[in-house]
Amino acid sequence: MKTRRKILPFLFVTPHLIIFLVFSLIPIIYGLYISFTKWNFLGTPEWVGLANYKEILFSTESTYYRQFMNGLKNTFLAVVLNVPPSIIVPLVLALALNVKVRGSKFFQSVFYLPCLLSLSAVSIIWIQILNKRFGVPSVFGINSALTVEQPWAWLMIVLMSTWWAIGTNMVIYQAALGGVPKELYESASIDGAGSIKRFFYITVPSIRFQILYTIVMTTIAGFNIYGQPLMLTEGGPNGSTTVLIMEIRKLAFGTGQPIAGMASAMAICLGVVILIISAFQFFAMNRKEN
Repeated sequence: MKTRRKILPFLFVTPHLIIFLVFSLIPIIYGLYISFTKWNFLGTPEWVGLANYKEILFSTESTYYRQFMNGLKNTFLAVVLNVPPSIIVPLVLALALNVKVRGSKFFQSVFYLPCLLSLSAVSIIWIQILNKRFGVPSVFGINSALTVEQPWAWLMIVLMSTWWAIGTNMVIYQAALGGVPKELYESASIDGAGSIKRFFYITVPSIRFQILYTIVMTTIAGFNIYGQPLMLTEGGPNGSTTVLIMEIRKLAFGTGQPIAGMASAMAICLGVVILIISAFQFFAMNRKEN
C-alpha cells in the first residue's frame, strides 16, 4: 500500500513528462547537435564544429551574418516596443476594473476576448482595419496601407500585439489586486497619501511578483515574435520588420536550399539571448526588492 502511494504521484506526472521529453527536450538536444553540422534534411549531417556559429557571429562578409544581425536587431526592437505597453496598459485596465462599478464585468470580458482568438484571426482583423480602400487609412484620406511605411509598420505591429495579448496580463493583475488588503489603502488615506503614493508604495510592492512574472514572460514572448510581422507586414518594408525567427524559418524551410545547421545555430543563439536577458531581469528586480 505504501509503495502504491509513492508511485501514484509519478503516474500523474508521467504523461506531462512524456510530452515534455518528446516535444521539448529531445528537439532542443537534437537542434543543438544539428547546429554543429552541415545538413539540408537529406543524407547524414556533416560535423563542422563551431563553423556555423563563427559565420553568423563574426563573418561580416557572409550573407548569413547579415541575416542573423538584421533579424536579431529587429527582434530586439520588437521587444523594446512591445513589452512596455503590454505591461502598462493591462495594469491600468486592471486598476480601473478593480473598482466595483456597474459594467466592470462586461468590460473585463471585452478586454479579455482578443486573447481567445488565434493569431491568424487577429491578423486578418487588423489587415482589414488597415486596408487602404475601406479601412482606417481611407477615413483619413491616406492612399497607402500603414503597414508599408516606417514607423507606421512597427506601430501597427505593436498595436496589434498589445490588443491581442492584453487580456492575459490584465487577468493576472486583477487577481493580484484582489489580494491586496483594503486596510492598507484606508490607513494610507488617513495618513494623507494620495492615489499616486498609494499606487507606488502599496499597490506596486504588493503585486511585485506578478509584475516580475509578466515582465519576464512578455519579454520571452517578444523575442519569439513571428506571426505578427509575418502576416501583417511580411517582414517589410525592405526587411525592417523581418525578425530573427522569420530568418530562421527562411533558411530552414524557405524556397531556396534548406540549411538546417545554420538555422539551428541561429535558433540556439536566440535561445541563449532569451535565457540571459530573462535571468538578468529576474535577478535585477529581486535585488532591487531586497
